[in-house]
Amino acid sequence: MLDKPKEFCGVIGIYGHPEAAAMTYLGLYALQHRGQEGAGIVSSDGEKVYAHLGQGLVNDVFSSPKVIAKLKGKIAIGHNRYSTTGSDQKSNVQPLLVNSKDGPLALGHNGNLVNATALRSQLQQEGALFQTSTDSEVLVHLIARSEGKYLVSRIQDALKHVSGAYSLVILTRDKLIAARDPHGFRPLAVGAWDRGTVIASETCAMDLIGADYVRDVKPGELLIIDDSGLYSEWISKKSSCAYCIFEFIYFSRPDSRIFGDYVDKTRRELGRQLAEEHPAHADIVISVPDSSNTAALGFANFSGIPFELGLIRNHYIGRTFIQPHQAIRHFNVKVKFNPVGGVLKGKRVVVVEDSIVRGTTLRVLTQLLRRAGAKEVHVRVSSPPIVNPCYYGMDFPNREELIANTMKVDKIQSHLGVDSLGYLSMQGLLSAVPQKGHGYCTACFGGSYPVPVEETFSKTVYENPFQEIV
Repeated sequence: MLDKPKEFCGVIGIYGHPEAAAMTYLGLYALQHRGQEGAGIVSSDGEKVYAHLGQGLVNDVFSSPKVIAKLKGKIAIGHNRYSTTGSDQKSNVQPLLVNSKDGPLALGHNGNLVNATALRSQLQQEGALFQTSTDSEVLVHLIARSEGKYLVSRIQDALKHVSGAYSLVILTRDKLIAARDPHGFRPLAVGAWDRGTVIASETCAMDLIGADYVRDVKPGELLIIDDSGLYSEWISKKSSCAYCIFEFIYFSRPDSRIFGDYVDKTRRELGRQLAEEHPAHADIVISVPDSSNTAALGFANFSGIPFELGLIRNHYIGRTFIQPHQAIRHFNVKVKFNPVGGVLKGKRVVVVEDSIVRGTTLRVLTQLLRRAGAKEVHVRVSSPPIVNPCYYGMDFPNREELIANTMKVDKIQSHLGVDSLGYLSMQGLLSAVPQKGHGYCTACFGGSYPVPVEETFSKTVYENPFQEIV
């Protein structure tokens, strides 16, 4: 298992474009890094709703232009899935599509609802039948059971009953609706071009289809888009922001804007701050591609040590690959990364990594670097030690599997087999990320959890909290 937190999900919605499904498909390509287990698109032509969903990468699911052609209409929503709750099975692929008293309703969700287990149990006792093992389906049932007079008021009512992280796109026959939790954990942006409006997890999806970033969906905002225009309702205006700081460190693409700011700019600042806190006597700086590239450039620029491509990443690995019957030592790491001997031989090397979770991959990479001829290996990490799991949409393991929760830095250095190890401090991290009115969730680095987590959820989130129905 590669030593990285898994991406969670990506969502996109298009309103007002005659080829809304095709634009959504392209947007999902740009958001592929946020989930590789499944993908789906639901569209509407104002009368009928059309859907196509499946397991696999976007290109696997939408393997023929004929599939897209069947998704008619000027409204569409799409979802890339990675399961942080619920199992990896076809019934869990989103957008979820149901027939409600208001007609067809489709929903795509990025995040985790931390009170989903209790809500699900309550709904089942009241007679609700669940078709999936996702926390997102809880929202669908709450919307259906709300006594609100109109659909928008029923969505508002449902969202007031859930806790945790959610960035949502919702489709009806004639509306596109977006919502973001009151703390704003996950990014969600609004874009526009002459042919309509787009909602997306990251602005890189807008860049691909030629739309311009306008603003973010605000924390606690419910945004409704229809033929009359765009208008806002509110779930809550009172909560303080708790943006996921890991979006800047690792998850989001460097060419995106999240929380209103550029990821690339922030990661360079993380690298610069890291070089100031933990200088190294070395000949070259390399990254663990691709998520560490920008931070490594920031480290190199500040330190004056040349940046080199010391590791090459294989970008053509699918969701699964066939391992040889005769085991190859460290096969899972070696199939993804290969050292460049001509760059490394005889050199003192600084390896910039964005985070360390279990330490398994970095330990193997260190061995590979030394075998390729590296004279010294100095690891620098552009985030603080991860000591807590995340319950708001990142797939971090439990505390016992987090290496920084079980070892001090000197012990981790010895375990990795490196000549020195330095983590960015919490103060350095917070000084590097954008500050203008922002508040961040830093619970995984030892901060407090902004939203209380129900005990049953925290115990089962990394297993399958709804295993009994799968």
